[in-house]
Amino acid sequence: VDSLLVPYDFNLLASETRPPLGLNITKALIDGHNFNVAASMLAASGVVDEFEADEGGAGITLFVPTDDAFGDLPGNVKLQSLPADKKAVVLKFHVLHSYYPLGSLESIVNPVQPTLATEDNGAGSFTLNISRVNGSVAIDTGIVQASVTQTVFDQNPVAIFGVSKVLLPREIFGKDSAGVTSKPGNAVVGTTVQPPETSPSPENSAGFSGPASHLSSPPGFREEITSKGGRYRMQSCIVTVCCIGLVLVV
Repeated sequence: VDSLLVPYDFNLLASETRPPLGLNITKALIDGHNFNVAASMLAASGVVDEFEADEGGAGITLFVPTDDAFGDLPGNVKLQSLPADKKAVVLKFHVLHSYYPLGSLESIVNPVQPTLATEDNGAGSFTLNISRVNGSVAIDTGIVQASVTQTVFDQNPVAIFGVSKVLLPREIFGKDSAGVTSKPGNAVVGTTVQPPETSPSPENSAGFSGPASHLSSPPGFREEITSKGGRYRMQSCIVTVCCIGLVLVV
């Protein structure tokens, strides 16, 4: 045939698999349960508006940590203490600027995927490594490896998946970064430790006072003085005995 056969009253522009744009992501997370922390962070940061604006075109895929994932963050990860701009980058790090249903994630060809944070910070940065591990989709950030635990929403052009851990980018939470504080007792790189002050030895301190107390005697000096003193006392005793003898004789 030389043209497409279209049934009567069929609208080619309508799509039954694509919902109307403007999905309320925050509401979807609250309805999905166990995503209250993520929902509040998205709403407070304002980035959720940007996500919803990106629902057109290629769509978006969100990896949302569960409430338990936020509770399991290490004590030295100060996520809430980050400046607003860095916190927004972390949230954008959880989003792919394309729609990937679960089946596509499981068979993804290129494991290294850019995120919305990549678009803001340059190619090659803030990427996620997505692969299949032990029958589930694994997401590696270079610091943590999370797994997809559930599908919150999956309908073109938006996919929302729950993940087991907060995705921490190495660019912010890597070694010596501002997002991680050193644990108590750990030495801080670049810090010089001063040795304790040494107290003077008893030989140098005992029996000495005044400005010359810091001086030490040359080797053999004390032995020589002791030896001469002994000879002097012996000679004095001999002279004294002789004098007593002479007195008795006279």
